[in-house]
Amino acid sequence: MKSRRVVVTGIGTLTPIGNNLQEYWEGLIKGVSGAAPITHFNAEEFKTRFACEVKNFEVTDFINRKEARKMDKFCQYAMVAANQAFSDSGLIVDEIDSDRAGVVWGSGIGGMSTFYNESKNFLTGNGKPRFNPFFIPKLISDIPAGHISIKYQFRGPNFTTVSACASSTNALIDAFNYIKWNKADLFIAGGSEACVYETGIGGFNAMMALSTRNDDPKTASRPFDKNRDGFVMGEGSGALVLEEYEHAKKRGAKIYAEVVGSGLTADAHHITAPHPEGLGAKNVMKLAIEDADIDVTDIDYINVHGTSTPLGDIAETKAIKSLFGDHAYNLNISSTKSMTGHLLGAAGVIETIACIMSVKNDIVPPTINHETNDPDIDENLNLTLNNAQKRTVNYALSNTFGFGGHNASILVKKYTE
Repeated sequence: MKSRRVVVTGIGTLTPIGNNLQEYWEGLIKGVSGAAPITHFNAEEFKTRFACEVKNFEVTDFINRKEARKMDKFCQYAMVAANQAFSDSGLIVDEIDSDRAGVVWGSGIGGMSTFYNESKNFLTGNGKPRFNPFFIPKLISDIPAGHISIKYQFRGPNFTTVSACASSTNALIDAFNYIKWNKADLFIAGGSEACVYETGIGGFNAMMALSTRNDDPKTASRPFDKNRDGFVMGEGSGALVLEEYEHAKKRGAKIYAEVVGSGLTADAHHITAPHPEGLGAKNVMKLAIEDADIDVTDIDYINVHGTSTPLGDIAETKAIKSLFGDHAYNLNISSTKSMTGHLLGAAGVIETIACIMSVKNDIVPPTINHETNDPDIDENLNLTLNNAQKRTVNYALSNTFGFGGHNASILVKKYTE
């Protein structure tokens, strides 16, 4: 079977540095940090008291109060980003073959705050089993895909991918492959997460995974810096409309970029630590490049997983050097998590959006907050430190890696007819 071309025709974002695509992209290029003291709960007694929260968000500006009460915040975020992407695409519901349109959504954790609040209410309510009738529909990870399909009447494939921090990249890859192999014509695909709550911060603190730079949160997410001390929790959502090329062309859609390759691997090493030599990371990038039928020397930019953890940043740069050889020094590499924090299951989609905008605009967003070189990270790599850099970007690769050893890479290309 001949594979079909897949293009991006709509984008939606709700992030700690911007509540729509324009704000998000401008924040990335300007090097804006989304980190600030936590406002969602009283974090005074926690080791980490800051995060990258979505700001100036009032759900009733987008969803009526009655419907919003039936949704956990991660689902609310999903609906906002999906609506932006659908509107941006110019699609009209009545003109879509609904049986050929689907939704794939990713979330690593789902309705964490709903589970926490309902459990707390039960435990403090004299043991009386009084639960919200929407308790289960609010917390399950697949529910945004259901809500989105209902809103737009998409009756094609509909499911959720859960692979920790690789979840939304897995969602994009699945949607890409369904279209590529003629199982559908278009998808809304992406991911959302909302874990800036007691259980989210407390759980990652217990793992010693989060930065504790409470005196200067804006500089806490510092991938590749010698003094990095963990990631910064983020939240939000991103959505893409992925569409078969001829389908998009026929309706005169604007096209941001083309998706041309993907890879999925496992480290098979440790539940939370990366393979020390970045073996799974190397293999997943290799598969994405092979899937696109191009050479490693064609890649211009890699948006790395780059969480600002001591082990992960080293392993990923080792993987890049091992795979790309001398070309590693011609690449631009950056971690936009230095600005957005780590959106967990939603990280992959917003970072893929950064790649899409990079190939569209020929500019690479920076890795901010770098002060001191790490002797274990090759200082000759172009890590795009502190300032955006202009260059021609024809191919950009986005990496995401999740607890459990899940690795996912997706490759986008500058659009040409």
